[in-house]
Amino acid sequence: MITYDTDVSAVTEENLAGFFVGWPSPPSPARHLAALRGSYRVVVAWSGDTVAGFVNMIGDGVLTGFVPWLEVRPEFQGRGIGTELVRRILAEGAHLYSVDLVCDDELRPFYERLGMTALTGMGVRNRH
Repeated sequence: MITYDTDVSAVTEENLAGFFVGWPSPPSPARHLAALRGSYRVVVAWSGDTVAGFVNMIGDGVLTGFVPWLEVRPEFQGRGIGTELVRRILAEGAHLYSVDLVCDDELRPFYERLGMTALTGMGVRNRH
């Protein structure tokens, strides 16, 4: 059974192993945990005492939010966890004027199914 929580105080570095599969330079568990704890909002999916997935939002808490990470461990994918995480983080930011994210083209249909609209954006990714 998957449960969802917005409190990251129980998350440890050990809980965060197994994420960012395929990333050329994944964050260490320590940096990952620091990013989650420093976020405006976070939703964590738990399977018992295992973190199955998470999503976070950064922003000003008044008008804008940005969703930089949505991750579900490979062994938990295909169960609707990512969909539920996005639904919950959008609900956390429902009072904001805008909630944006950047994704690769192949992920656009996933986010469009959840009510998001494609925008034009620019960015820099330091992949080294």
